[in-house]
Amino acid sequence: MTRAFLQPNDVRDLVAHQFGADRKVAALDRLTGGSKKGVYRLQLDDQTTVIVYLWAAGENYWPPSPTVPDDPFTDASGAELFAVNHAALTAAGVRTPRLLMLDRDGGYLDADIALVEDVGATTLEALLEGDPAAAATPLSTLSEALRRMHTTLGPHYGKLAAVARGEAPQTRRTEDIIADRALGHLAAAAARDTRLSDAHDQIADHVRHLHAAVTARQAYGLVHGELGPDHVLVTPAGEPVVIDIEGLAYFDVEWEHAWLQMRFGDAYPALRPVDLDPHRLDLYRYAQVLSLIDGPLRIADTDFPNRQWMLDLAEWNITKALRISRSGSGLAADPVTPARPRSASG
Repeated sequence: MTRAFLQPNDVRDLVAHQFGADRKVAALDRLTGGSKKGVYRLQLDDQTTVIVYLWAAGENYWPPSPTVPDDPFTDASGAELFAVNHAALTAAGVRTPRLLMLDRDGGYLDADIALVEDVGATTLEALLEGDPAAAATPLSTLSEALRRMHTTLGPHYGKLAAVARGEAPQTRRTEDIIADRALGHLAAAAARDTRLSDAHDQIADHVRHLHAAVTARQAYGLVHGELGPDHVLVTPAGEPVVIDIEGLAYFDVEWEHAWLQMRFGDAYPALRPVDLDPHRLDLYRYAQVLSLIDGPLRIADTDFPNRQWMLDLAEWNITKALRISRSGSGLAADPVTPARPRSASG
């Protein structure tokens, strides 16, 4: 499809209404990395900067795909989710960019938009790679924020907006959802890669073996869903600021920690996790490996601008999935890739 991104003239009325008729647009830069919404840095003629989030079809690179019906991480995008999740994180004392304005009525553009605080471009990932000493304080602060999140319990699992409306289905156990999700990712990826097709039954058996070891539990904490150091900005004052929050849900905290272990690598112990079920964690870690094969292969079939990175990510995880299924051993908490840009999910 031909994509038409936001241009300075498109936000002229927005700027006039939000900042005054005497303010002009000096620059509007689309930030790279995200794949479900547009993220733009808006600079005014007085050097003020804010971030514009734009939820529009032309900003979403993900093609439709089969999903598990009660998977709370499906279709985790949109202004409603952003608003509800932003409020929940604020209530939990988790720093996010301050919400300046939210328009879901098409008052400025033919799409939902939000204006949020510009906290800068420095990620915790960049600090961990280039200046580990400077990362120590924000990492410690993030650890405290995560503990507050993961001990903020919900009555049911699901997206926060659905839980608040009483619409979160509770027909199955969470580990059943994740096992089905993993098998769905496997089937889709096997259709694209002969190595996975050849090993399909072996991998599926490994998923079922991991699932069988998990015992029932009903305790759901507040989880980000895909929190890596690329989803944490660090202000000049050293504050960690969590972004890409639309995937927030009440779910098993092991899902979050499976992702944290994978993405933070050697820095993960500094996050001081809450008590975790090791069997649930093993299943969720392997399920995420399969997700990081299927998702990247699907988006690589589109016009996503960083296609090769997606293919490399899929290859990394194909190797991992095959190695683990053949050995039948657990999954080491190694990072997804040595140099990871902003998540392709945000």
